[in-house]
Amino acid sequence: MEYTKTAALACALLLCAGSVQAADKKQENVLSQRFSDAMTWNLQNRPEDITITKVAVPADHSSQGQPSGENLPPKPAGEGPMNPPPDGFNPPDHITQGTAARNVTESGTLEDQVFGSTGSDENALRITGAAVTLRNVEIMKQEGNSSSTEGGDFYGMNAALLATDGAQVIIEDSSVHSSAPNGNGLFSYGKGTKISAKNVTITTESHNSGGLQTTGGAETEAENVTVSTAGNSSAAIRSDRGGGTVSVKGGTFRTVGYGSPAIYSTARISVTGAALSAFRSEGAVIEGKNSIDLKDCSLEGNMADTRVMGSETIKEENVHTVMIYQSMSGDAEEGTSSFSMEGGSLLSHKGDIFYVTNTACTIGLSNVKIKNEDPAGAFLCVSGNSASRGWGRAGANGGKAVFTAENQKMEGNILVDSISHLTMTLGKNTDWKGALLQIENDKGASKDAGVDLTIEKGATWNLTADSTVTTLHNNGKIVTNGHTLTVLKK
Repeated sequence: MEYTKTAALACALLLCAGSVQAADKKQENVLSQRFSDAMTWNLQNRPEDITITKVAVPADHSSQGQPSGENLPPKPAGEGPMNPPPDGFNPPDHITQGTAARNVTESGTLEDQVFGSTGSDENALRITGAAVTLRNVEIMKQEGNSSSTEGGDFYGMNAALLATDGAQVIIEDSSVHSSAPNGNGLFSYGKGTKISAKNVTITTESHNSGGLQTTGGAETEAENVTVSTAGNSSAAIRSDRGGGTVSVKGGTFRTVGYGSPAIYSTARISVTGAALSAFRSEGAVIEGKNSIDLKDCSLEGNMADTRVMGSETIKEENVHTVMIYQSMSGDAEEGTSSFSMEGGSLLSHKGDIFYVTNTACTIGLSNVKIKNEDPAGAFLCVSGNSASRGWGRAGANGGKAVFTAENQKMEGNILVDSISHLTMTLGKNTDWKGALLQIENDKGASKDAGVDLTIEKGATWNLTADSTVTTLHNNGKIVTNGHTLTVLKK
């Protein structure tokens, strides 16, 4: 069987163009069998110049049954509405994975093959409980609707490749493409399941379609992987209910949709030496008791002021590049979140750089080149929110952050509202230029609110406006520049 492996070229062209152009999806002369579309793009990256060749893939009808179900984990009680669901939301009462065009249940190696799907609620390829190596393959989820957003987000229904039931999957020198809703590229589900990807290119076009998706306690490893997503709610590195562990080395991860950060974490995610960027969204988001650890990465965010949620267009309450929060949806355990970044660069095009709300967290920075292109944006905002999207109760949903910087240059104001608390340490060789502002929350106040600041030897704070801290331990240098620093408790 001959075919053209071209998803890598397509992804590279998408990135160079700075936007994603949808291919012409005319379905004339569709083969009666399941098929893969091998796409060839010319250097102009124009839809009219795309050649689509149908490649037949025999269907494996042995996978048409649905796995036995188990009850969903209960959602914790929360005041206010949950996050508005997308159109077509159909919450399942059990694990819903749909079917698969090809379901592999025996261990072995598959090479030089094409796997395709056009069916609804159907994986192009599923590996169930087997140790399988995939080399030089092409996986294409070309069509097919999703009957359950939760089934697709949580359990891998409609994904291009789903590894489940303890499967151990190695995929190398391959390409994955999806143009279907809930069409995640590589989906690793369940404890004991692991996907290891190397030299793989992943492109997705529709909503709720991430590149690397990890849920249910599964594991994902990726090395030199390129991901480009075009849809809304389609993070390049994505996790959801049940979380897991994700380790990434190198590669490029880019998104252009709304609500599509380069990384969305309800898991333990570590990334080294990668380029991460979002064209209309936050660069990175952590929900609940989970983490993102970056080393020698470039992270870029450009969050839009408004976005579509379901049938409505909403105005964002806060605009930022790194968000740490608890949604109260039940998808992430409540607890202390963790964000760290060592080396590399952080570029914020719009709004605040860091935003913490309705959760406790730690933030650690060391030797990161940081730039905020929005002069009105804060360096860090720790505050409550309106609870209009279910994020706690207004007046009692502030943030609690422990922030530490070492060998770090920072510029911009830090805002902490009257229901939030910040413990901040400027470590050695740290230079911060900005003001520390404690602001009122019109819905309430907390006796535990405030700012505890420690300036270690070798660190400098240059004030740019009058500032207020609750406590101060200063072994470094404070330059007031004519401004007043108020310490509430001495």
